[in-house]
Amino acid sequence: MDGQEENVTKHEQLLQHIEQLKVGSKISVRGLAKELGVSEGTAYRAVKEAENFGLVVTKERIGTVRIEKRPRGMSEQLTFADVVTIVEGHVLGGSDGLAKPLHKYVIGAMKEQAMARYIDAGSLLIVGNRDNAHSLALEQGAGVLITGGFGTSREVRLLADELGLPIISSRHDTFTVASMINRAIFDRLIKKKIMLVEDIIGQKPRLQVLKVTSSAADFHKLVSETGEHRFPVVDEWNRVIGIVSLKDVSELQEEQSIEKCVVRRPITASLQTSLASAAQIMTWEGIDFLPIVDRNRKLIASVTRKEVLQAMRDAQKQPQLGETFDHLIWNGFAEERSEQNELMFHGFIIPQMATDLGTISEGVLLNVMTQAGRRAAWDVTGNDYVVDNVTTYFVHPVQIEDQILVRPVILETSRRTCKMDIVITREGNVVCKAVMTLQSIDHA
Repeated sequence: MDGQEENVTKHEQLLQHIEQLKVGSKISVRGLAKELGVSEGTAYRAVKEAENFGLVVTKERIGTVRIEKRPRGMSEQLTFADVVTIVEGHVLGGSDGLAKPLHKYVIGAMKEQAMARYIDAGSLLIVGNRDNAHSLALEQGAGVLITGGFGTSREVRLLADELGLPIISSRHDTFTVASMINRAIFDRLIKKKIMLVEDIIGQKPRLQVLKVTSSAADFHKLVSETGEHRFPVVDEWNRVIGIVSLKDVSELQEEQSIEKCVVRRPITASLQTSLASAAQIMTWEGIDFLPIVDRNRKLIASVTRKEVLQAMRDAQKQPQLGETFDHLIWNGFAEERSEQNELMFHGFIIPQMATDLGTISEGVLLNVMTQAGRRAAWDVTGNDYVVDNVTTYFVHPVQIEDQILVRPVILETSRRTCKMDIVITREGNVVCKAVMTLQSIDHA
């Protein structure tokens, strides 16, 4: 155990050392190991974790460099270094400018005089082997992406180094690299919308904890100071070993230790856990309090079900950024009401929903029924739901351009669950049915 704790301590010392380095500093695994007196394997693991934390980045032909960590709340703008990775390119010159943000890109499919109107500082010119265009872009403060695997002249490379503007070469053609960059921007917009646990703990006050040696009096003191009724219990290395609540210590005398009342081996989550996953975990496990730990189970913070649900509701009010497959599938469906005011959905099957046989994918049908079920349940109860169980029956095939009607029929609702039948029909004939059970993530 002592050896294990020593390794953990060395690992943390390495991370702290990396974090304290000046932005732009180059990092060598061998140099790091020698400087702090650890093995190269230990240094390598620390560097990889620092990379996961966004503290360092490894650049081709440059090595590992300390960078400024960007908070998730800031714009997830692409940098020229990101472009190098996205287009599988290599840097011909101007590597000092790789950390600069990219504001827009311009495809150079015109004469230089016309091109100049579209190029400005912070943009990226995508062009072939046209040295004059490369110089023009650099002089106007833009980076250059050369497609087709071509290079550029020595004069252009020297100019790129002088101005600190990257000139990148990629083996892909212009259409392909533009598509790759568009896809990266699209993915970042989606990721930006997905809220993580780390997004809601930044502004929380300092976390209060207890030890197994703490007394019931210590617990009640924290309750009066914070207004909270649950606290994590940690060991001497700040690792979570349990949770204790007001109910757990209700029968203890003030001087008694809380050790026997601690709920051991609690469910935990990490900073990178999505809020939706955290809500599902608390729903399925029937808990309202979730300690947040690092990879060594050391306590970082805690969240409650109320905090998670409020953050999810706030996120839903934000403008839509990017579209997932769920959104793309559901965009073709419209909502309507029956004479009994029951919610129904109708839409057309588009080619992207089909299999190689020309019929709609069973997975798409299930997705349509799931989204219809969740919307119908929310319409009745006002709660958000996750699917707990679904049994499907595929009766008849559905072809491209068929119009279908999705009709959810709620059978039973409770504080925690909603059970329903979902029927998909085409021209009045049943093509698919499902029996679905949804679980609310909103119940207290």
